[in-house]
Amino acid sequence: MRKSFAKVLLNAGKGRDPRRGKLRESAGEGKRQGSGDGASASEAVGAFVQSYGSKHLDASALLLPLVGFLPAHDERVRSTVEAIERHLVHDGLVHRYDSEAGVDGLPPGEGAFLACSFWLAQNLVLLDRRREALTLFGRLLSLRNDVGLLSEQYDPKTLRLLGNFPQALSHMR
Repeated sequence: MRKSFAKVLLNAGKGRDPRRGKLRESAGEGKRQGSGDGASASEAVGAFVQSYGSKHLDASALLLPLVGFLPAHDERVRSTVEAIERHLVHDGLVHRYDSEAGVDGLPPGEGAFLACSFWLAQNLVLLDRRREALTLFGRLLSLRNDVGLLSEQYDPKTLRLLGNFPQALSHMR
């Protein structure tokens, strides 16, 4: 007899699912790889990078402390935040990655990715940089349209919301 998915989830929460140990083991291995020399702090960049062997920053690395992968005060996280601030923040907002590098096959020139900017604000709070976090958060709130919605991206040059609209990622946290 096959278990229903709901029953598997209920049992897993109670420690009864036999796959639970395997899942924990797999998660532990992923964490060891990611915080070892995998998609981690590249010597050349001094920060977590886009993928194994890459030298390209990706602001999605700002999620590492937010999902509990590493603590915010871990030196690798701190140096990643600083590298993102130096290389991916333009006009006070965070770009997901350097679109000029051509790593995604798309033409360069995306706007700032608002979810990444919110993730930076959260990281700044975790790093006890509250004043900077509040400034960035206030800036992000000022970008909302007349009914309080945000889009996926923002172009500081044209002062326009860009991309998917409304963007759930910009409203979830």
